[in-house]
Amino acid sequence: MASSSHAPPPAKSPPPPVPTTILTLSDDLLREIFLCLPSLPSLIRAALACRTFLAAVRYSPAFRRRFRALHPPPLLGFFDSDSSKIPCFTPVRRSSDPDLAAAVRRADVFLTRIPGPDDAFPGWQITDCRGGYLLLRNWRTEQIAVYDPLTGALGLLPSPPHNKFSHGHRGKLIPMDYFLLCSGDEARHRGLSFRVVSLCHDKSRLRAAVFSSAAKEWQILPWSEPMPKQPASGKYWLLSGKQVNGLMCWSHDKHSYMVLLDSLTWQFSCIDLPETLKGQGHLYRAGGTKDGKLCIVAAIEFTLLVWFRRADAANGAERWMLEAVIPLEDAVLQATKGTREDHGSLHVLDILDGIVYLSTWETFRDATLPCWYLSFCLETRKLEKLIYTKTDGWAYPYIMAWPTSLIGNNLSS
Repeated sequence: MASSSHAPPPAKSPPPPVPTTILTLSDDLLREIFLCLPSLPSLIRAALACRTFLAAVRYSPAFRRRFRALHPPPLLGFFDSDSSKIPCFTPVRRSSDPDLAAAVRRADVFLTRIPGPDDAFPGWQITDCRGGYLLLRNWRTEQIAVYDPLTGALGLLPSPPHNKFSHGHRGKLIPMDYFLLCSGDEARHRGLSFRVVSLCHDKSRLRAAVFSSAAKEWQILPWSEPMPKQPASGKYWLLSGKQVNGLMCWSHDKHSYMVLLDSLTWQFSCIDLPETLKGQGHLYRAGGTKDGKLCIVAAIEFTLLVWFRRADAANGAERWMLEAVIPLEDAVLQATKGTREDHGSLHVLDILDGIVYLSTWETFRDATLPCWYLSFCLETRKLEKLIYTKTDGWAYPYIMAWPTSLIGNNLSS
């Protein structure tokens, strides 16, 4: 009898693969993708697209450190301020990064939320720019404002009480600088925490007053010990100060030393200056390197001279050492398409995180002429052309800070 054969059942087709979407990617893979974004504004736009993306950024301080190393917080432009006009802003235009341009458009660069009388001379002057915030003082009302143009966050406080601040002065009392101390980008409540430092000096001593946004009051610190070699009359004997990572410093107008105030200890001290810079305050600025160390950069015509403060190999004592002499004439003329006669020389505006901000000299010779703003990286020795505008020399680079929405341990901010 013939046996009947049965054909095997047809094989079951495998289930269709589950489609991979952006939302199924792991946080680690998302962060690797985010590292390829061109700038902080692009990262903000991507992170705010959904809660998954936001969590990938907010929960990883290590990622934020890597992103900062690859993409330093961007320069958005320059605020130009003096006591005779309303502060004005000139943006750095980069058509290659539309998100950066969008950040500038969103910012209140006209400072419309800063209160003031309805006239053409509101009296507000920028005295510091740090951590994405502006520090302003109104010389009419004696108010002080801390303002974030990107978020509209505004804090108003009074000037230090004059009777307490001036008590015990010897000779003429000279008001000095105001500085802003902000929490770092990683502080969860960075926008709610700041300190303002006000300084004055008499004929030989300095004094500081500190306002804390937490305590909401001024603390008047004791007078310093007398500083050496002061003028007999009650004149300014210190140049305008600079802040470097919480260290405030002023060069002497005539002598080769610098006064420092450490915001950790609130103690004043003196250090030497290179002898060649004695009485040459118009040629140089103090600032900070990429790793936060104190440096000095001077511009002699089209050449930069850079000093770092280091331990002397011979005796271990710290002193200023000339690190580099950098000719920039060819690079400047190539970048600006100008001539040496057009520019005259270079002027150091500021030094932040190892970037030297410079301008050519046209406006300083003739107020009707615009000049070029440039940046020079001390690490890479790269010169970059930024903007072409008029200036009075009080230019503040405005660098975008990390928003608090990208930092924290929960998603409620």
